[in-house]
Amino acid sequence: MRQRVDLGPKLCGGIWGLMMVLQHKFVFWYTRRTPGIRTQTSYEDNIKKIVEFSTVEGFWVCYCHLARSSSLPSPTDLHLFKEGIRPLWEDSANSNGGKWIIRFKKVVSGRFWEDLVLALVGDQLDYGDNICGAVLSIRFNEDILSVWNRNASDHQAVMALRDSIKRHLKLPTAMLWNTSPTMLLCVTTHRIEIHC
Repeated sequence: MRQRVDLGPKLCGGIWGLMMVLQHKFVFWYTRRTPGIRTQTSYEDNIKKIVEFSTVEGFWVCYCHLARSSSLPSPTDLHLFKEGIRPLWEDSANSNGGKWIIRFKKVVSGRFWEDLVLALVGDQLDYGDNICGAVLSIRFNEDILSVWNRNASDHQAVMALRDSIKRHLKLPTAMLWNTSPTMLLCVTTHRIEIHC
């Protein structure tokens, strides 16, 4: 059940009245990587906070002004994480977690990113409290979506998240889901290969 906030006489977003408070407050982050330069310090320094929001109306005000994925240069990452969680594996909320990775052809990634963002913001994915955030990675030949979770050892939550992503993104039922974990910076990673 969503909570309503009475703004009284305050004008907010061009409308008077009530705003729909989200289950979680979110932050959009942006990373523009310089090809060929890879250090932890430079990666952390390159993560820039864009905007935060806590209401449905605030989300749409922010989202309508974000650049579309098709217009972002390669390599770029756009992150959507719950407030208080930075998009770094070293963040305490992420340090024991993992991520589902989905690779898409560039022509379809924008739609899947938007569907994923709406599912996260609307708290529609199963085991939502186990989700930290999501990343859209713009690369030269493909784009990559990833959904980060807090606890990679909770097999039930990890599989429920996979199924929920599949359902909300309307992914093909016959696709291959590789659930064999691989280690990447001590993070459990599951890959979903999509060729749309």
